[in-house]
Amino acid sequence: MNLWHRLFFFFIGLFLAAPIIVVAGVSINEKQSLTFPPQGFSLAWYGEIFLDPEWRSAFFASLALAILSAAVAVLIALPLAWFLWRRIAPWANIFQLLGIAPFTLPPVITALGMLTFWATVGSYGQPWTAVISHAIFFVTLPLVTISLGFSAIDRSLVEAAATMGADDSTVFRTIVMPLILPYLVSGYAFAFVLSLNEYIVAYMTVGFTLETLPIKIFNALRYGYTPTMASVTILFVVVAATVFSLVARFGDLPKLLGAMSSNEK
Repeated sequence: MNLWHRLFFFFIGLFLAAPIIVVAGVSINEKQSLTFPPQGFSLAWYGEIFLDPEWRSAFFASLALAILSAAVAVLIALPLAWFLWRRIAPWANIFQLLGIAPFTLPPVITALGMLTFWATVGSYGQPWTAVISHAIFFVTLPLVTISLGFSAIDRSLVEAAATMGADDSTVFRTIVMPLILPYLVSGYAFAFVLSLNEYIVAYMTVGFTLETLPIKIFNALRYGYTPTMASVTILFVVVAATVFSLVARFGDLPKLLGAMSSNEK
């Protein structure tokens, strides 16, 4: 790669990172102003996320929603991926299409559908409806990663275990689960990060009864700008970067994203 190529990719990377750089600079402004470069230096706005009761409540609401909805998404995706792996038949693809449909539709359409459903059954505004809604919305991510894990399993291992008398539960517990665990963890991580940042579905289902951080930011904009909003944004970026870095560190990230290994090409 020559110098011009390096410069080209450097400026492309700088252009893509520019919004984050600006927001990061705004988040450390000493005064409550939307200015860049920052005027003075202060981390007080980051402290306000945890010291202000409203921001702290929104933070823990977002964290609880992301943890629970990602877990439910994995619990839905795991048996579905197991079924699709065991049942090699054209009609089984219908279930795969159902699994990816919520994520492929425009978020506002999915959110409106969730709103209509929960209002019809009389559960609108309950915190657990946001958990289920996010789980359904993001189930595609663990479904894809776990399916990749199943596709990487050598079926001869399962056949050998069955030949030796192991039933389905034993095969799943002793052979399948250890092999797909990295894919399961990565699917959980992807769903967790996106749920933490999601606004439309959460607002449509519990926006008036439960305030998450994204909802808190949009509600606070009605009363003016505060650098705390920028601090929350940078916090989201740091959490996402940390989670994906851990996934890349302890797992094969290209494989988790669908790339074929050299012996599969």
